[in-house]
Order: sequence, then structure tokens, then C-alpha cells
Amino acid sequence: MKQTLLFFSLILTSVMLSQTKVSGEVKDEYGDPVAFANVIFKDTNEGTITNENGRFYLESEDNQDALWVSFVGYELKVVPLEKRITYEMEIVLKEEAAKLDEVVVFSGKTSKKDNPAITILRKIWENRRENGVKKFKQYSFDKYEKLEFDLNTIDSSLIKSKVFKGMEFIWEQIDTSNITGNSYLPIFVNEAISKVYGDNVMKQEKEILEGNKNSGFSNNQTLIAFVKDLYKEYDVYDNYLKFFDKAFTSPLSRTGIDVYNYVLLDSAYRDNKWCYNIVYYPRRKNELTFKGDFWVNDTTWAIKEINLQASKSANLNWVREVYIEQEFDVLNDSIFLITRDYFLSDFSLRKKEKAQGIYGKRTTLYDNYVFDIPKEKSFYGEQVDPYNEEIYNRPDEFWEERRMEELSKDEKGVYEMLDTLKTVPRFKTLYNIGATLASGYYQVGNLDIGPVFSVFGFNEAEGMRIRLGGRTYFGQNDPWRLEVFGAYGFRDQRFKYGVSGKWLLDRKSRLTVYGGNRKDVEQTGASLTVSNDVLGRNLASSSLISVGANDRLTRINLSTVGFSLEPAKNFNVRLTGSYRTLQSATDTFKIDYFDSDGNIQNEVQQPEVELGFFYTPKRKTSGYGVERVIVNDGDFASIYFGYTYGLKGILGGDFEYSRLQGLYTQPWNIGGLGRMYTTIELGKTFDPVPLSLLSPIPGNQTLFSIYNTFTNLDFYEFVSDTYASFHLQHNFGGRIFSRVPLLRKLNLREIIGFRAVYGELSQENIDLSRPAFESIADGRPLLPNVLAPSDEIYWEWSVGVGNIFRIFRIDFNFRGNYLDNPDARKFGVTGAFGFSF
Repeated sequence: MKQTLLFFSLILTSVMLSQTKVSGEVKDEYGDPVAFANVIFKDTNEGTITNENGRFYLESEDNQDALWVSFVGYELKVVPLEKRITYEMEIVLKEEAAKLDEVVVFSGKTSKKDNPAITILRKIWENRRENGVKKFKQYSFDKYEKLEFDLNTIDSSLIKSKVFKGMEFIWEQIDTSNITGNSYLPIFVNEAISKVYGDNVMKQEKEILEGNKNSGFSNNQTLIAFVKDLYKEYDVYDNYLKFFDKAFTSPLSRTGIDVYNYVLLDSAYRDNKWCYNIVYYPRRKNELTFKGDFWVNDTTWAIKEINLQASKSANLNWVREVYIEQEFDVLNDSIFLITRDYFLSDFSLRKKEKAQGIYGKRTTLYDNYVFDIPKEKSFYGEQVDPYNEEIYNRPDEFWEERRMEELSKDEKGVYEMLDTLKTVPRFKTLYNIGATLASGYYQVGNLDIGPVFSVFGFNEAEGMRIRLGGRTYFGQNDPWRLEVFGAYGFRDQRFKYGVSGKWLLDRKSRLTVYGGNRKDVEQTGASLTVSNDVLGRNLASSSLISVGANDRLTRINLSTVGFSLEPAKNFNVRLTGSYRTLQSATDTFKIDYFDSDGNIQNEVQQPEVELGFFYTPKRKTSGYGVERVIVNDGDFASIYFGYTYGLKGILGGDFEYSRLQGLYTQPWNIGGLGRMYTTIELGKTFDPVPLSLLSPIPGNQTLFSIYNTFTNLDFYEFVSDTYASFHLQHNFGGRIFSRVPLLRKLNLREIIGFRAVYGELSQENIDLSRPAFESIADGRPLLPNVLAPSDEIYWEWSVGVGNIFRIFRIDFNFRGNYLDNPDARKFGVTGAFGFSF
């Protein structure tokens, strides 16, 4: 979905609405830009600060006749404004000849001592309060949210481009941003009205959607949910504010004085409350910080208004601008309530000012607060139907009555403009290309062809492999889905296939039945926690290039049938019955075992019943069909517990056994130190089973960095029936490199990893699978004491550099022990491609 947004990063130029607009650059006498200079309309409090490159944009609803421009060490510059709109100004500051009077200037490095702004900041810390609704046992309020996407920075060459032939009417809706000064074209608007209820005693909150209306991609709930997830709820009093999976230091943070400069600019009444105005800006470049100002009440020390603009040099990809405004209503000495929240982000492939991009904007208004009216516990636990047709088709009268803020002329026009645009064939073509790149499927009627990124593969058993497939697609909320694929290997000259289907029987409980069959070549043991996904296929058996002989492959014929149920939000229960036959896929890998009569068998036939419990707290999804899209992937914990029972004698089953498995994955935001992922896996098979039913420690013989595998292990180097593993990966987000002058501009990110596993393998399992162990690879026997990492915990570590060219990461992996294992890989280099902010 992020790629889809970036695809629309193209277009715009301008129609002006406000009275005075100015933009330009502030330089010194030597032509160097003056960062964080003060730019104010003369005799007003309307002002801004230049960015790291000395550039600024300022707008006023009133007619202004002059600018004040100042900076410590320079003379005050008064710039007359002869025109209502003046762009591309070049203002030169001269070195200070005399001390300035009655002019507030921002110094490059403000003092932490004897600074009145710091004194006020300490008062804010001492009187820090939670959000006002947290002060009551129960609360409720009305919430109006408006999401908007705008194409921005359109120039004449783009308007005349052949790409938009037949779509010229869209330029009639062009406007200009009062934040950045760039022209923009609204292309999508979504409005939502909700009622929010909360109980601080039970720690419950419930939001009931009462109305939803949108233009553009009218039914694309995934797009709407994605934008909402980008703009998560945040509290400016927190030490760190999380956006785009990055933790920005709040200007109200207790650590703020180490990363920000603060200046007391003014004091005045704001809504009959006497407040101080403090300006802040970053001390260093390339850190995740803001610049802006805030108004704070002089008695409650609560924030009345605040705006935050992300530092231009912040280590962010694809985001050129982040701007936030919040307004609070201070009711008394102990309560403040948020009334307005505005968030703007400017996405662009390039951070250059004149590059085309796309605005994502969210405006949220709050009203009608009511407190201390309790609701029954069942009220919060009751599931709400995720789609009520009436909610999405409210009449105009509903919106005129409930909308807390009138739509602008351009926002009203975008409803009609997008309805027309969707009928233009050229736009349909562009949209389809973007959708294919984002989803991996190309839509033909009611069939999706793909995934297009898995057409080619290679492994030792099949050689070069070609795979083609498709799935039914009538809409994003389809109650049923059928998926098929066919594949052919040029070395083994065999045809493979897979077919699966699923059907949502009840939308509220998400009761779903599913089943399918797959006949394929697979790298079994590529993960500890076993999956019975019929059409799942891991990278280990389909990568084009591998390290060493990737020949420990299995021919699998898997059939499954089962059902799943979601009795509570994000809690899923699945019962799956499966039947599989397993055979070696190469001559150099055996899964042979002794049967009960002492004969060697080379095929396993095994039915299983699995009961699995999945809990993913704080997971957000879009859609209500049989398949839902996760919109905050990697941003929530994942907990799994499963019990598997193997059946013997039923459908020719060879073994009876029990297996318990558990998995816990947790992302951690470590404030200003970056983001960490940890995973713990535990498992045990209680009865003797052959090699193909044991738990190999997942190695990685590809050139890709794959989380939750052991990069310096070969496949089947360790095998266990009891295991415990731990994985840690931490991305510092450029915190270290940003302090190194030669590396600062590259926006690189530091990554470290640690992986460890302990395993056991019983003598019964060793004896049962001895024909396989004695035939692994080139026939050299593996001693029992190295079949599982039981002598000591196996471990390895890695260091990496990410964000290379904004899309690539490289890891250097080191093996910690078991260096005497045959052909042990002590060191390896892996990489990964990906788009991240």
C-alpha cells in the first residue's frame, strides 16, 4: 500500500486564497544559508523559522506590508512587501553593527542556564497532566475526522504532459498550502463521524462509527485504514512521538533540552487565558526532531496551542514534510481537553523542494464531552458490525448537521471531480498499474493473475522453476475466495499445482471454513513454528541464488480442511485437519527411517489434527470479507499456542504423536534509541517420529536477511524434538551515524542482531531416523552429539547498515560457536530490499 501512495506522487501549480503570501531564502553576506532565522510579519505575532537550508514560507489572512527577518549576530532586516504575493525572495542579512532593541532573535545555541524558556519548560514537566478525559472514571465525546490526499507541486510542464491528456479538467481544483506554499490538487477526501466511549476504571474504550463518506477511491477501505494508521494517536506530553515507525523527540520531553533550543518569544491572552509563547528548534541536524512554537498557560502550565514541523534533515524516507497543530481548551486548573488536531505529511520520491509529491492530511475535531456516565462491561465487549451499509450512505442532511467543520470549496469540488476522473480510460490504466505493483496481482475481470513477483525460482531439485497462478476477486470484501497455481521445474520435469478455497460463513464471529491441496517441492524446516497454509511457499526453496548446496528438499503432497473463529477482537481459534505425504526430492537428501518391523521406509504418510490459538493485540485490519488487509504490519505483538496430534492407522497414518508449540513476537519502541523486535519460540514433540516430522533449527542458505532464521546455519544442520529459541533485532534509525559528520548526509541506519537456540534430540528419535542421518549430504555420518544444539546454546550475531539508497540493507553475520561442525559457515553477508520511512 505504501508503494501505491508513492505511485501517485506526481503533479501541480496555483490559485491563491489568503491575503499575503511570501516565500524565499535567507542568506548571509557570503551567500551561505541562515538556518533557523526568525521571519515575522512586521508588528504581528505571525511568523516562522527558516529551515536548515535557510528557506521559509509564511502566509497571513490579512494584508501585510513588511517582514522582520533577524538572527543572532546579524542586523534586523526590514523587507517591504510591495505585492500581496511574493515568492522566491532572497534576503541577505548583514553582520550586526549594533545591539538590536525590541526584536526577539533566535540564537544558534541557546543556553540551558538563566533561560526563561527553560524555566517555563520545567514548570510544564512538574505539572504534566494526562489527557483530560483520563481524569474521569468514564467519558464520551463526538469525533469528526477528515482525511485528504492531495497531489502537490504541479508545474506547467506537468499540466501539459501527455500523461494527463483527456484529464485536463482536474486542474480546475488547484489550491495552495498555507504550510508549505506549494500548489496542490485534492484527489481524495474521507469524512467520518464517530461517538467515542471510555471507562478508565475498566481501561476500555470503544469507538462507534456513525457516518462515513468519501470521494476518489470510494470503496477502498484499505487505503482509508492505511492513512489512518499513518496518523496514529499521540500525546505531545510524551517524551517521544511515534510517526511512520519512527520515534521523534517531543519538544515537551524531559530530554528536550538536550536536543532543542528554546526561546521565550512573547506573552499574551489566548481565549482569556494568559499564556507564554515559546519557540523551539533543533540543536543538531539529521535527528528526529521538530521546530515550531507553543503557547502555555501561566498558572496551569498546560499547553493551549502547539505546532510541530519535522526537521528537514530528519532521517526519514519518502517524507518531505511533517506538520502538526493541536489546540486545547483549558477548563480549569486541572483539566485540559483537546479540541482540534491537524496533521500534514508531504510524501515524495525526492526531498527537493520542487519535486512532485502527495500530501496526506488529517483533521480531527472533538466536541460534546460528557463525563462519569458508566456503561455496562458488556457494552465494551460487544462486537460491532464492521460494515453497516446505512453508515456509508448517509444523506447530505446528516453531514450538514453533524459536520464540525465546513468543507472548503476545493474539498467539495473533489467529490464531483473524482467521479468524473474514474470514467477516464487513461486514469483507469494508471490506477491499474499502481494497484498491480502494490498487490502483486494484475486484475482481469473478476480474476487476479499472480503473484507476479513469484513467477521465477530455482532450487537443486527443480532447477529453474516457473509458476503462474490466480485468484478470484469480485471486490475487497468478497465472502469467499478461490486460489490456484501451476508450476513446472525444468530439471525434474515435473508439474506442480495448488488449489485452495475459503468461505466466510458469519461476518460477526468471522466463522470461516477453508481447505485445499498442494503438490510441490518444499524446504521443510525453514521455520520452527509449523504452518499448514496450503499455498504457502518460503523463500528458501524458491530463491534464485543460494549459499552452498540447497538440496535438502522434500516433495510434499498436502491436503487440509478446517475452520477458524474469532470469538473476540484479534483473538483467533483454528481447528485444522491435514494429510500429507513426504518424500525426498533429491538423491543427496534422505528422510529414510526404520518402521516397526525394522525395514527402511523412504516415504511418510501422516494425518494430523491441529488446534491453534492466535492473539494479535492492537492489530488493525481493513475490510470485512474472508480476507482482511493488515494496515499496521509489524506494529503489534503476535502470540501463538498450538497443539498437534498425529494419527496412526487412520488414512494410512504412520505415527502417533503429540506436539506443543508456542511463539511470541514483540516490537519495542526504545524512545530515542530506535526500534527493536524480539521473538521467543518454544516447542516439544513428545513421541518418537522420523526426521521429516522433527523440528529442524531453521537455517538460511539464501543471500537474503530473513528474520527468525539462523543465517550461518545450513538447512538441517541441527535437528531437534525439543527447542527454545530467541531472536533480537534492533534498528537504531541512524542515531549513531547522524553524529558522524562524513556519514550524516547519507541517512544510513545502524542495525544489530542476536540469535540463540537450544535444542534436544532423544536417542529414540536418533535410532528411528538413523538411515537418514547416515545419508545426509555426501554420506558422511553426523555424530549424535551435533544433531541438536544441546551441548551448549548455539548463537550468532550480526551488524548491518540499512537505508542504503533508501531501499537496501546489508548485514554481516558471525557464527558464535559449533565452529567444528562439518562445513560450518563462520561468516556470511546477506541483504534485503524494502521500502520504509
